[in-house]
Amino acid sequence: MRKLLLGIDIGSSSIKASLLDSKSGKSICSKAFPEKEMIINSPEKGWAEQDPATWWKYVKQASKFVLSQAEVKSGELKGIGIAYQMHGLVVVDKNKNVLRPSIIWCDSRAVEIGEKAFSDLGEEYCLSHLLNSPGNFTASKLRWVIENQPELAAKIHKIMLPGDYIAMMLTGEILTSETGLSEGVFWDFKENGISTQVLKNYQIDESWIPKVVPSFSIQGGVTASASEATGIEVGVPVTYRAGDQPNNAFSLQVLKPGELATTAGTSGTVYGVCDEPLYDPQSRVNTFVHVNHTKEKPSYGVLLCVNGTGILNSWLNKLLGGHKIGYPEMNMLASQAPIGSDGLVFIPFGNGAERILQNQNIGSHLLGLDLLTHNKNHVIRAAQEGIVSALTYGFRIMQDMGMNLKTVKAGHANMFLSPLFRKTFVHMNNVVLELYDTDGAQGAARGAGIGAGIYASENEAFHGLELLETVEPNASFLDVYEEVYQNWKNKLESIKNLN
Repeated sequence: MRKLLLGIDIGSSSIKASLLDSKSGKSICSKAFPEKEMIINSPEKGWAEQDPATWWKYVKQASKFVLSQAEVKSGELKGIGIAYQMHGLVVVDKNKNVLRPSIIWCDSRAVEIGEKAFSDLGEEYCLSHLLNSPGNFTASKLRWVIENQPELAAKIHKIMLPGDYIAMMLTGEILTSETGLSEGVFWDFKENGISTQVLKNYQIDESWIPKVVPSFSIQGGVTASASEATGIEVGVPVTYRAGDQPNNAFSLQVLKPGELATTAGTSGTVYGVCDEPLYDPQSRVNTFVHVNHTKEKPSYGVLLCVNGTGILNSWLNKLLGGHKIGYPEMNMLASQAPIGSDGLVFIPFGNGAERILQNQNIGSHLLGLDLLTHNKNHVIRAAQEGIVSALTYGFRIMQDMGMNLKTVKAGHANMFLSPLFRKTFVHMNNVVLELYDTDGAQGAARGAGIGAGIYASENEAFHGLELLETVEPNASFLDVYEEVYQNWKNKLESIKNLN
């Protein structure tokens, strides 16, 4: 009998399920829903919301699809892993009914609340205990609900992150994890527990916080109603949960100090692991509990996040005709423009407040446009160079923190499908890039295998992980890409000074 593992990745664009054969370490079936990107609702400028019921709808469809396609038999599925978009807020009443749409990661409404808390709690406390400014994270979003929707807040029974909600729908259990609470800035790293100071400052009822379980652990079994809805056998346990960026790093076997992972989907990230609680004094990059953290053997993830990356490429695709032009053709057109795009500069922000800009929301800008010189090839290339430049801006903050950044791992997906994007990333950052055949759903499935005890060790869980390509920098291109970056940075500083 096969021993199968199901990974579910709750993104803001789509929900993906992957079924992994634990023996071969290979995905035997995967599927993402919907066919087009999920809608992010923005009732007011700077807001970003999704209905958790929409996530659950597509979890049901994706699970049923992969289980049916793989002809999974009774007893074969051994565990479920859940990865999810970080920093979102889901609130439910005592009957487990969702009280309002989820305020998701790129929502900017709570920026001022976080800044006030940083002042009230004190910089020293926030940086030494929370390793972050409270910022625009989940705790601040919850405080916004308390202040602006008091009648709704009075009905709150529990708060959850997006993955906690999906786990609840599967098992009926309302639980969370240390890594989840740290990403919401509820976690006191010095006390190794929930921050009573944050709860007190934000007037958050401690009873709202779910019970904490390890990322790798038995976290409840699938209920009869969830089984009927998803096709998953009753009793199959949820055995892993983690935010998308810690999970993406895990999926690439980034578990030790000095190892790094990167993504460039809707948002772009670089995530590095360290064994010391490093932090950026300006909270432009953020430190959270990594998935393999224990009190005895601490493990921290330093996260650089740029909201406006792949979403800019998607916006350009729609502007250029959507279905009439595919991303491979866009990449080909971009490669026909010279390095530096003949002086055209794209500032890629415009998807909410940016942490690397200290929560400024400066928007997206196309600068230096020459109507006699530039065409769509230049615009597409400038967008890709602008996205890499934004990642480089944060990358250098991480270097200033003392992190050793030489080799970066990525899944062969999203923006990293573009040879031009890969070349720009490698040369602008002077790093070696390793591309793997994996994604967040596969990572969640491997995590489920560890949590279920299918794998005896972390190394065993990565049997079957395939390295597809290694991209190394060419010394002759380093100076020219550094010039591109410095030009981009100068334009960014000019815009920041105007805001």
